[in-house]
Amino acid sequence: MSYCTYVLNGGKDSVHKLYHDTEYGFPLKDDNHLFARLVLEINQAGLSWETILKKKDNFFKAFDDFDINKVSRYSERKIEKLLQDAGIIRNRLKVEATVSNAKKIKEIQKEFGSFKNWLDRHHPKTKEEWVKLFKEMFRFTGGEIVNEFLVSTGYLRGAHDESCPIYKRVLKQKPMWRLSQK
Repeated sequence: MSYCTYVLNGGKDSVHKLYHDTEYGFPLKDDNHLFARLVLEINQAGLSWETILKKKDNFFKAFDDFDINKVSRYSERKIEKLLQDAGIIRNRLKVEATVSNAKKIKEIQKEFGSFKNWLDRHHPKTKEEWVKLFKEMFRFTGGEIVNEFLVSTGYLRGAHDESCPIYKRVLKQKPMWRLSQK
């Protein structure tokens, strides 16, 4: 069952509806928003997306609205504080990956001007090529994490069924996957 079908049939009164209708598959331009989506996808590993959506506001609060500059400077003391925060996923590997990935994005921004520019410059790639690139650059980025990050931010096709009314709204935002189609 597709995400669209799930939301239409069973999840329309859940946290999924708002995410599906306003965020999933829509291109993101802001580096902090892209970073936030990557971190949320990383934290979903081994858990349900519903768990992450329910904790989403807590994540934004705990991680300073995913301000890359702030997160990249987190100390060991801050990491320990985050590991005590029941509002987020308290997994050391995921929290440390968040800080490490913020530092890596800072390096990318110095070289490419922005994380978005780096993503755009590497587009189009196959899912496999993207996964290889992300594994070389970032921590805690396996195939499903990379795929969902790229689908959810409009770099790879597949967020919405063509029959879904949100599909046309996403198309109007000119997702990157559309540019690679003939």
